[in-house]
Amino acid sequence: MKLSLYLIPAIVMVQTASAQFAPQAGVAGTTAISKSSAQIKGWASGCTVERGWLDIADPSKGSPTIGLNSDAVGAADNSVISLGDSGVAVLTFSSPIYNGAGADFAVFENGFINPSNKEEAFLELAFVEVSSDGINYFRFPAASYTPETTQVPGAGVYLDAKYINNLAGKYSGGYGTPFDLEELAGKPGLDINQVTHVRVVDVIGSVSNNTSLDTSGRKINDPYPTPFPGGGFDLDAVGAIYLRDVGVDDFKNKNLTSIYPNPVADYLNIQLGSGSDEPISLLITDVTGKVLSSTVLSQPENKISFTAYHSGIYYLQFSDAKGNKWVERITKL
Repeated sequence: MKLSLYLIPAIVMVQTASAQFAPQAGVAGTTAISKSSAQIKGWASGCTVERGWLDIADPSKGSPTIGLNSDAVGAADNSVISLGDSGVAVLTFSSPIYNGAGADFAVFENGFINPSNKEEAFLELAFVEVSSDGINYFRFPAASYTPETTQVPGAGVYLDAKYINNLAGKYSGGYGTPFDLEELAGKPGLDINQVTHVRVVDVIGSVSNNTSLDTSGRKINDPYPTPFPGGGFDLDAVGAIYLRDVGVDDFKNKNLTSIYPNPVADYLNIQLGSGSDEPISLLITDVTGKVLSSTVLSQPENKISFTAYHSGIYYLQFSDAKGNKWVERITKL
């Protein structure tokens, strides 16, 4: 829900909490991903929405009317669909999202910056969940340290992104909030290398009734009530950073026979498949996506040294001349 600035007296929500996360888009240290970033390899190709309420405390007021399902499909363009209190959007993609180095996808909303302080913005928030079967969904752990003492009203109050983590809508319009599937690794029923659905669930920002809670049980304080046609979270788009190419499983089956040991202490062995008839490029990256080494695999048996790397998580990014790719996660002891 976006209102003209000249209609709203600017108020700043005073922050007293100690926890700090990445700051607003445009501020040093932000994790915001621009809608024009080359990191984004594809956008949601389908969207279904079950709208919530203009005011969950009074369902008789009805539901938001701004936007169509199609407004959340394709690239972020500030054409949005408003979810309303507790509204839900489910997005699908042309191929599955997989777990790569760093963020794997980003959710875009249409918040706007405080003209008097670039570190603050008018923000409406949502939980984010993923599924690899379209049935079972798993929510990213979210945190909100915005004070609960005073309700953030439906207009006129700016929030500080440093007190918000893993909630869509953390960043202003044109900038996506990133999500890393690695945070959900090991969840029974979820294949983080085969995510087919992303679900966005509007946060009910009330601190008195119908309250939404973060992972630690804190009340999430965001604009409430928003009894307007564009009330609630305004979904613009979801961009995929690691999106499987068609035929990528064939690429793996043809070219990669074995990668061992994992975890690795010193040397990693990579065996190429008998069907591999061309060199395979290999990049080793850290969890931020920084490239640490680059090599070409052309022999059936390859030994890669990990002796210079510190203990932690690394990613092997394999690719061929046709642009097919495969990513494997490696733990260094």
